[in-house]
Amino acid sequence: MAAASLWRLSRRATSSSAAAAAAPPLRRLLSATSTAPAAPSAPPPPPSAAAAAGAGADRVRWDYRGQRQLVPLGQWMPKVAVDAYVAPEAVLAGQVTVHDGASVWSGAVLRGDLNKITLGFCANVQERCVLHAAWAAPTDLVSIFFTGLPADTLVDRYVTVGGYSLLRSCTIEPECIIGQHSILMEGSLVETNSILEAGSVLPPGRRIPTGELWAGSPARFVRKLTNEEIMEIPKLATAINDLMQSHFSEFLPYSTAYLEVEKLKKSFSIPL
Repeated sequence: MAAASLWRLSRRATSSSAAAAAAPPLRRLLSATSTAPAAPSAPPPPPSAAAAAGAGADRVRWDYRGQRQLVPLGQWMPKVAVDAYVAPEAVLAGQVTVHDGASVWSGAVLRGDLNKITLGFCANVQERCVLHAAWAAPTDLVSIFFTGLPADTLVDRYVTVGGYSLLRSCTIEPECIIGQHSILMEGSLVETNSILEAGSVLPPGRRIPTGELWAGSPARFVRKLTNEEIMEIPKLATAINDLMQSHFSEFLPYSTAYLEVEKLKKSFSIPL
């Protein structure tokens, strides 16, 4: 009995030693794995020429999507006179014409995609105004029989359009004042030497006669303007034109400092 037990134990030990010799122990494998040097990571490949070209194209598309001051639409390109001032934040699109001495201030939008928009001599469109024109005014019969106005938008000479105003397919004759936050709808007409108070709404086809003050929503006759008030209308437009010159000079390459140097040279007779 004891001899049989010893024989089983010796056989089991012999088989375990043979298995250990045949396969390396797990502890040895783990130690070998931990002490093995890690393979160096490969550097990232340089960007290819196609990827660089794609990045450049994305940059061009991004710049093109940015705000532009003059936006051509088909064959129509906004026309701005040499001495007219258009703020960098303003947008002119399509059939827009800005004549000499006129000014378009920051945030204004003149969208001539459907019809013409004309800004006359020494007229000014102040901040956040929107000027638009329809294909044809919905009040065509009223326009033909009472005013005879086309569907385009006209702001004539020495006209001041206050900030945040909306003008659509209307006509403003020379030397008028449109107050802030006013709305002039399709086919409306403001005749010469007239004033529309701030916050007024001029309905479609409505006409303000010469030399009158209108106000309200809808706009109604208030009173006749005095001669002194009529004389002040072009003076306001001229004052804004003078202010425009100071803003316009900021876009020169060296501001206006060179003009001061020229004055000093002439006064002290400094040779060139």
